[in-house]
Amino acid sequence: MGMTMTQKILAAKSGLAKVAPGQLIQASLDLVLGNDITSPVAINEFEKAKATRVFHPDKIALVLDHFTPNKDIQAAEQCRQTRNFADKYSIANFFDVGQMGIEHALLPEQGLVGPGDCIIGADSHTCTYGALGAFSTGVGSTDMAAGMITGKAWFKVPGAIRVILTGKPQKWISGKDVILHLIGQIGVDGALYQSLEFTGEGIASLSIDDRLCIANMAIEAGAKNGIFPVDEITLAYCNNRFQREPVIYTADEDAHYEREITIDLSSLRPTVAFPHLPENTRIIDEAGTVPIDQAVIGSCTNGRIEDLRIAAKILKGKKIHKRVRCIIIPGTQAIYLQALREGLAEIFVEAGAVFSTPTCGPCLGGHMGILGKGERAVSTTNRNFVGRMGHIESEVYLSSPAVAAASAITGQLTDPEILAQ
Repeated sequence: MGMTMTQKILAAKSGLAKVAPGQLIQASLDLVLGNDITSPVAINEFEKAKATRVFHPDKIALVLDHFTPNKDIQAAEQCRQTRNFADKYSIANFFDVGQMGIEHALLPEQGLVGPGDCIIGADSHTCTYGALGAFSTGVGSTDMAAGMITGKAWFKVPGAIRVILTGKPQKWISGKDVILHLIGQIGVDGALYQSLEFTGEGIASLSIDDRLCIANMAIEAGAKNGIFPVDEITLAYCNNRFQREPVIYTADEDAHYEREITIDLSSLRPTVAFPHLPENTRIIDEAGTVPIDQAVIGSCTNGRIEDLRIAAKILKGKKIHKRVRCIIIPGTQAIYLQALREGLAEIFVEAGAVFSTPTCGPCLGGHMGILGKGERAVSTTNRNFVGRMGHIESEVYLSSPAVAAASAITGQLTDPEILAQ
């Protein structure tokens, strides 16, 4: 029996000719990631272990993005501890205010992750980098500390689900609609500790930004990771960007999959996840009348330049509904600058939206858009659990940037096609 893409990467990184689902392995790491919330916990464990050095100062990335710019004294102290650690151990990839971005938008942009890599991060959405043909997964802060010390991590080799993408998406359909459709179909534990391996001719119709969004939310289906094959689109993105040589792995023809799922991209409609689970999906045609108080466009899922361009296309020449607070957050400084140069920021401000510095902010109920009791938000973020963005009696509706922008104008969940007519 052959191996899947994920299994091949894990075999190579563990120095084995072959691995099988359920097998325990120790793999070498190409990158260890932490942010301003998880890094301090890992640093404390690092010091408890009486470690005196990191395994490689160029293979650790520390990104201050969740509560930055600092929202309070505790956040400032967390960042100060991380900053001091980065300075003490000469961490090359340390990103502070002014240079940082939302970690899972920043690392691909900076060329720190790419095809064939094995990456762990003390953040559950580290699975994002599978979009580039890497094995990447979230871990706890203790595992992050061990990774910084040893450059290795233990894994149980996951089985796999094959997701076959066919057709081409229609206008306004993005990677967010693809992954919400999939999660709605299989549920939040439908891929529990499995690798979601995306294949099929439909992949050629998906941009890197679409793929990053889809891989980002593999964890919302319970998956260990999500991964895309490396094609010309991937290599074009990595060219003159990725800091190592790409290593391309392809699944064997006789690789075993626990199940196969086919999604016809041409049949998809804009999809929204209703409270309080990402699996609680409805197409926009079935959403009914749902008034909103806030719209958030951004996050590690949908804060990339394509996302901002889509939002700007809908918002141009229009005004945000008087009852709605619209908050738009670019994923990185480079995306922020690109949005300025393309005139997108001007469109947002003239429409009555807030255009923020990069931050995770509202996604996890941190800052920059907390919800009060009874308030509803449509958001391009990745989770809509009870109290995720504020009060436990608030509600979060997950959507694409197109739906979020359209809804910000009308004041209720809205099909973007209606405003385009």
